[in-house]
Amino acid sequence: MPAPSLDAVANLAKRRGFIVQSSEIYGGAAAAYDYGPLGVELKNNLKRLWWEDMTRRYENIVGLDAAIFMHPKVWEASGHVEAFSDLLVECRTCHKRFRAEEVSKDACLACGAKKSFTEPRKFNLMFRTHLGPTEDAGSTVYLRPETAQGIYADAPYIQQVMRLKLPFGIAQIGKAFRNEVTPGNFIFRTVEFEQAEMQFFVRPSEADRWFEHWKEERMRWYHTVLGFPNDTVRFHPHAKKELAHYAKAADDIQYHFPIDWQEIEGVHNRGDWDLSRHAKFSGKDLSFFDEDTKEKVLPWIIETSAGVDRVLLALLTQAYTEETVKEAGAAGRGAGEKRLVLKLPRHLAPVRAAVFPLLSNNDELVAKAQEISRELRQHFVIQYDDAGAIGRRYRRQDEIGTPHCVTVDHVSLEDNTVTVRDRDTLRQDRVRCGDALIACLRTV
Repeated sequence: MPAPSLDAVANLAKRRGFIVQSSEIYGGAAAAYDYGPLGVELKNNLKRLWWEDMTRRYENIVGLDAAIFMHPKVWEASGHVEAFSDLLVECRTCHKRFRAEEVSKDACLACGAKKSFTEPRKFNLMFRTHLGPTEDAGSTVYLRPETAQGIYADAPYIQQVMRLKLPFGIAQIGKAFRNEVTPGNFIFRTVEFEQAEMQFFVRPSEADRWFEHWKEERMRWYHTVLGFPNDTVRFHPHAKKELAHYAKAADDIQYHFPIDWQEIEGVHNRGDWDLSRHAKFSGKDLSFFDEDTKEKVLPWIIETSAGVDRVLLALLTQAYTEETVKEAGAAGRGAGEKRLVLKLPRHLAPVRAAVFPLLSNNDELVAKAQEISRELRQHFVIQYDDAGAIGRRYRRQDEIGTPHCVTVDHVSLEDNTVTVRDRDTLRQDRVRCGDALIACLRTV
């Protein structure tokens, strides 16, 4: 089927409790979104998979949760105070503002006015605020625009207390904030977002090898863990003119969104830029003792940095499926009708199974279904649903990506079995309650 539009994905996400614009009762906050009950389950599942893959598979990668507020000198050392900016232009006719790289020299993207732009001027992307009871220059702090600097500042402490030897990594998932000139495309570009980053500290002579290693590892994750087909993700190597000032080499991992190929993760060879700058500004020696060479070395850093919200948007886009029902019955539709189903990977689905009584007005079936639901809830996220016809209940679960629907019928009261319906194949199997049912629902 053709890829869904971004509007279609956003509409489903809102309608089914995944994502809604922040403060919607007041008209909404620009480029800020809230994750609803299903959205937060999906997001937590995604972050859990990243965390397990990044830390539990490696004995030399540990975790961190650094504070959002840091000493303002951190952002001077990192170059964000001086250089973290976009070139901003404004249309003199409609007063809309754009990043200079986005606009045509001839016409405004909003109103079509010809040659009406102001001269480009720098626009710093960091949010500035004050810490403490007074608002003066000495109390100025920033909402962090990236999570990586907390890792660099804490690296000597972590290396010491965890007795880490080169090479080693520090992983972190956390919020970052950027005052974007032109946010948009649903949750693709927002002012508040979440990053899943790992900074890998290596000997300078081994940096090229580890850069290639982490490129392969991160692409493997998208294919084998998230199930993205080969034709939906690709590498975009940065040409020399595209490289950030700190980067020796950089490759984006891009997903083929409805808005074209766009970055969801970056893999970067940052050289020794970060540690050398923090050493200079803090006056502290940030080199590490290399047990192999018996010398002190200032490591180079290989970074993997994924946008959690962008990856989640890619998951929703990939999973959004409209298909024609071949046979009436299990789909909750008649043959030839359209079925909308969110084919999320089963281990990521926000709800593992839904439990239904076949008839909502039968007290025995309702009691049995509620009992099974309580038992399953000890192992999985479960929804109990007895509202409306059984076909309508199937359709609701299809649209939120629930892999299994468990139906309690009159036979269930006799032999303690239930019907388990598979989301993707629509196959229905009779399964005995208890351990057999739990094992069936664990199948991914």
